[in-house]
Amino acid sequence: MKKTYRVKSDKDFQRIFHEGRSVANRKFVIYHLKIEQKNFRVGLSVSKKLGNAVARNRIKRCLRHILQEAKPFLMPEDFVVIARSGVEQLNYHEMKKNLLHVLRLATIYQEGIEGEKKR
Repeated sequence: MKKTYRVKSDKDFQRIFHEGRSVANRKFVIYHLKIEQKNFRVGLSVSKKLGNAVARNRIKRCLRHILQEAKPFLMPEDFVVIARSGVEQLNYHEMKKNLLHVLRLATIYQEGIEGEKKR
């Protein structure tokens, strides 16, 4: 994912945590902050409790791939995805289903919008 789509600095993470709102399901927590910008920015957080470096990197790769696929439907705001325990046991499709569910709850993922623009 390109740099323009990433939240990297600690200052940005802290701002999203303190000023933003949170939404959660059993597998993910999303903190999001509406900011005027032309595209979304995302930060990923996977705890060491979820496994060794190989397992954590697999989770982050899957999350980045899911977000890349959903890119046209994501609202232009900053958000942080935090993986909860149990995510390490999910396969890709279960992870995608859970992540898109929590993104819909946060009103970040809106599938109908891009479809309307194309017609």
